[in-house]
Amino acid sequence: MARIEPASTTVGASPGARAFWTYWTASATSTLGTGVTTVALPLVAVLVLDAGPSQMGVLAAATYVAWLVLGLPAGALVARSRVRGIQVAADLVRAAAIASVPVAWWLGALTFGHLVGVALVISFASVLFDTANTTYFVSVVPKDRIQGRNSLMSATHGVGELAGPSLGGLLVQAVGAVAALLVDVVSYIASAILLRTLPEQPTATEAASDTPIRTLIAEGWRYVSRHPIVGPCMWAATLINVVCGGQLALFTLYLVRELHAPAGLVGLLLAAAAVGSILGAGAVPWLSRRIGSARLAVVSSFVSVAGAAVIPLGAGVAGMIAFAVGSAIFSMGVVWLSTATRTYRFVSTPPELLSRVMATVRFVSWGGIPVGGLLAGLVADAVGLRAGILALAVATLGAPLVLLASRVRGLRDFPEV
Repeated sequence: MARIEPASTTVGASPGARAFWTYWTASATSTLGTGVTTVALPLVAVLVLDAGPSQMGVLAAATYVAWLVLGLPAGALVARSRVRGIQVAADLVRAAAIASVPVAWWLGALTFGHLVGVALVISFASVLFDTANTTYFVSVVPKDRIQGRNSLMSATHGVGELAGPSLGGLLVQAVGAVAALLVDVVSYIASAILLRTLPEQPTATEAASDTPIRTLIAEGWRYVSRHPIVGPCMWAATLINVVCGGQLALFTLYLVRELHAPAGLVGLLLAAAAVGSILGAGAVPWLSRRIGSARLAVVSSFVSVAGAAVIPLGAGVAGMIAFAVGSAIFSMGVVWLSTATRTYRFVSTPPELLSRVMATVRFVSWGGIPVGGLLAGLVADAVGLRAGILALAVATLGAPLVLLASRVRGLRDFPEV
C-alpha cells in the first residue's frame, strides 16, 4: 500500500462488531470444510491410491512446504498489498484446486502426483491467506480484547476440527473419499463471498511500499530472532510443529492399517484432537490469570509431551481409546502454547512490523511441519507405524527444554507492552 490510512482503518482500530463477526463466520466456514479435507484427502491416498508411509509423508509435507518457500516473502508481500484481495483470491484458488480431484477421478485420471500437486497449490495459497488473515484480525479487534478474541478464534477452530473430520469420515463412508472433498470447495467459496463484503483494511506504511522486499524481510527476521521471548517461543512452536507434521503423515495410515478403523470411525478419532483444542481454548483466559501467561506456555509444552506419549499405546478398541485421549491432551497443550504466545506477539509487535513478524514466525514454525512429515514417513517405513509415532512423542520433549533454557523460565507473565 502506498500510504498510511486514516486512524479508523489502521491496525488496532475496530471498524465495528459486524466486521469481526463476518470475519469470524468466514473463518468458521472454511475451517469446517478444511476439517473434512483433513480426513478425506489422506483417505483418497490410502483407500483409492493405496499409498504407503513414505508417500503419506510426501503428501503431508506438500501441504505445508510453501511456508519454507514463501513464508518470509509473504509478510512483505502482504505489507505492500490489499489484504482483503489476497484473502478472497486465495480462497478461490484453494476451491479450484480441491475441485480438480473429483474431476480427475471421474475422468479416470487421478494419480498420487495429482494429489501432491493439489496439496502444493493449497499450501502456497494458504501461506498468503493465513498471513493476510492474521494481519486483518488485529484491524477488527481492539488491543484490549485480543486475548479474548484469540481464545474465541481458537475455540472456533477447535469446533471446526471436531465437526469437520467427524463429518468428513461420515461423508467418506457414505459417498466416498473423493466426493467428500466437494464440501471444502463449497466452504472456500462461501468464505470468499463473506470476506468480499468486508472493508479493505490497509496495514502498510508508505515506507513499506518503497522499501525492497529483502529489506522488509530482514527487518522482520531481526525483530524475531533477537527478541528474548518471541524468539524462544518460536523455536518451541517449531519443535511442536515437527511433531504435528509427523502426526499428519502417519495418523490416518495408523488408524486404518494398525487399528483397523473404518472410514467413519477414522474421522471421529481424528476429531478427538479438537475436543482438547476446544477445552484448551476455553481455559486459556482463566489459566493465564491463575498461573500466568508465561508459566502457561511452559506447562502447556509438558502437557503436549504427555499426550503424545499416550497416542500409540494399546491395540484394538483400547488402542483407539488411547489414540483419542492422547490426541485430545496433546492438542490441549498445543492450543495453550499457541494462544499464549500468539497473544504476546500481537500486543508486543509494532504495527508496521506485524505482518512480517507473523510471516517470520510461521516460516520457521510451520516450516517444521513438512520436515516432520517427511522424516516421520521415512522412520515409519523403517521401524513401523507405532514405533514412528512413539518417536514423535520423544521429539516433543524438545519444546519445554527450549522454553526452560530461555528468559521465559523466570517469568510468571509475559511482559506488559
